[in-house]
Amino acid sequence: MKAIINIQFQLIDLFQSNNQIRSYPISSAKNGVGQEINSLRTPLGKHIIRAKIGAGEPLNTIFKGRRPTGQIYTPDLGARFPGSDWILTRILWLSGCEKGFNRLGSVDTMRRYIYIHGTPDSTEIGKPGSIGCIRMFNNHLLELFDLIEIGAEVNIVEQ
Repeated sequence: MKAIINIQFQLIDLFQSNNQIRSYPISSAKNGVGQEINSLRTPLGKHIIRAKIGAGEPLNTIFKGRRPTGQIYTPDLGARFPGSDWILTRILWLSGCEKGFNRLGSVDTMRRYIYIHGTPDSTEIGKPGSIGCIRMFNNHLLELFDLIEIGAEVNIVEQ
């Protein structure tokens, strides 16, 4: 199983034995693509799923520091904290595979805490809007989380 994230089309396509089995809309970084730490951009290149976080947690669980807070996101909570970058439901933590490009030093995807994660249902998906991570609708993320394994390849391409 592997995934290709296409920045131009704002999609993540899931493949099994070179056959596309799923396609989900995503939201990548509003600042575009880039590798550097603190750039608030989505990194390109070959990655792997380093960790799957949140198995068994309820839909819309709020995560801070990769740990469930015990809170469930609601629109009322969102209204009280406008502009927050909510990390919800599950986390697929990415790790770069290309030394000097997206791995190690100031370009290390994992040290930048780049995830595929859930977002409030009201968040616009299908266009750039995150601060570097890949956002997905929560129900889509649940399905992807169950299908993809730790160590699976994730390629992030511009087109």
